[in-house]
Amino acid sequence: MPEGWRYAVGVGSNLGERREIIARGRDLLDAGGVARVVESSDLIETAPVGGPSGQGAFLNGVWIVASGFGPHQVLAELQRIEAACGRVRTVHWGPRTLDLDLLLRDDGLVVSSAVLTLPHPRIQERPFVLVPLSLVAPNWPLPVRPS
Repeated sequence: MPEGWRYAVGVGSNLGERREIIARGRDLLDAGGVARVVESSDLIETAPVGGPSGQGAFLNGVWIVASGFGPHQVLAELQRIEAACGRVRTVHWGPRTLDLDLLLRDDGLVVSSAVLTLPHPRIQERPFVLVPLSLVAPNWPLPVRPS
C-alpha cells in the first residue's frame, strides 16, 4: 500500500465493549489495504457532546494513519469499518458503537464537498479531539478559524 500522506482520524465509542470495538476497528483498517495506523493516542473517557440525553460516556482518541489514497477514499473506508463494527446512523450525534472522523491531513489539504470537509469543521471546539491530537501530532498545524 502506498503511504504518501498521514491523516488524523478521531476515534470514539460509547456503546458496547468500547475498547474492544475500537481495537476491532483498528484491525479492520490495518487489514483493509487503504490505510494503516502508524500512531495511536491513549483513549480518554469523555461526556457526550450534543445528541440525546442519557448517553453513556465516550472513549475517545486519535489515530495517525498512513495512506496513498485521497481523502474521499479514506473516508469511505472509515465508514465501511464503522458499519462493520455495528454503527447505525439513525440519530444525529446519537450513541454509536464506533465513530471514525477524518480530521485533517498532514499537508494541510482543504476539502469542501457534499460528503467531506477537511479540516474537520469542529476540530477546535472539541477538547476530546485536540488533546489526543496534540499528543500524536504535536507539530501539525491546526486550521485557523475565521474571527
